Amino acid sequence: MTIEFLWQLPTSGDGRYGDASQTRRGERSHSLHSPFTDGVSDPRGNRFNFLDHLHQIARAADLSGFDGIQIQNDLEGDESWIVAGYLARSSSRLKLLTEFEASRGSAVYAAKNAVSFQRFTNGRFAWQISPGGDSALRRRHGDFVPDSDVLSRIGEFIEVARGVLTQSPFSFKGHFFEVLDGGFKGPLANKPVPLVYLSGNTPAAYRLSAQWADVHVLDAAPAEELKESIAALQALAGEHGRKLSFGLRIDALARETEDEAVHDAQRFLAQSGRAVGTSNPVVGPNLWEGFATPQTGAAASLVGSYGQVAERLVKYADIGISSFVLAAIPHFEEAYRIGEQVLPVVRSRIAIVQAKAA
Repeated sequence: MTIEFLWQLPTSGDGRYGDASQTRRGERSHSLHSPFTDGVSDPRGNRFNFLDHLHQIARAADLSGFDGIQIQNDLEGDESWIVAGYLARSSSRLKLLTEFEASRGSAVYAAKNAVSFQRFTNGRFAWQISPGGDSALRRRHGDFVPDSDVLSRIGEFIEVARGVLTQSPFSFKGHFFEVLDGGFKGPLANKPVPLVYLSGNTPAAYRLSAQWADVHVLDAAPAEELKESIAALQALAGEHGRKLSFGLRIDALARETEDEAVHDAQRFLAQSGRAVGTSNPVVGPNLWEGFATPQTGAAASLVGSYGQVAERLVKYADIGISSFVLAAIPHFEEAYRIGEQVLPVVRSRIAIVQAKAA
């Protein structure tokens, strides 16, 4: 089993070391206070902006050994597809896992865009299609499809996109999309279909992934709890004659020692406005629930020494996780820390286990 490690890009804002507040690092605005102390200015001035900061994160992920980047879909942040295009040429090997919603428009047009991405990235583009926010938030952005139809629209979106990418002529008539004698020809024909990553914890989300996903991304939870979800999803996929791969969306706060990691975690919670000690966030070995969820979207975070975090990631690989979507605040600095101090240990231990099993 091939294991991949993806690093999240914070399209709506990042943080700084010792400061848990979310900022758009590099942005210059009269409404924003300088992140530095009084009397200290940034010599980069207006020559550096937030997209430059995202570029730095992508380069950090590349240089520190990650296999790809996950570009968040945030309705209040920069458009994920634009960011993917901006960053595609900064690396010749990183996978570009780009999150978006099926409400973005025509599935045929999305497929055509994907062909261009695949052509100029040599097949490194991947789709993470999300349901989006609640109905009120989606309506703010022009999406009035009822909540009950959101997942079925994703299914039709994938079916149409795959159809026009792989067949010509292709016809389809569904509830949300319709195509008559479509399909790409010439240089756009028969290009790799982007791998599809889906997520969700409901029975309906499981059925959707069983039929259409290549990878189902699970929310962070203790490894023993995820075993049941993996078994249920594999059984559903088997009913369609398919096999699924599994991902895990989890944050990681790793330091030289566990005491240092816990100290930094408690400081982060305090700066986030949550009283330290009023409730116990620890729900498993080195696993803190809801740690940075408002900032990164991960349900939980691993908090511990480099060795402890590596050990927990290996445990997740042991139960069948093959795609890790990791993050930590600040995303730029922590990409180097995790990539240099944790990932080599994880890869080494997984290789030993796989060699013994062969």
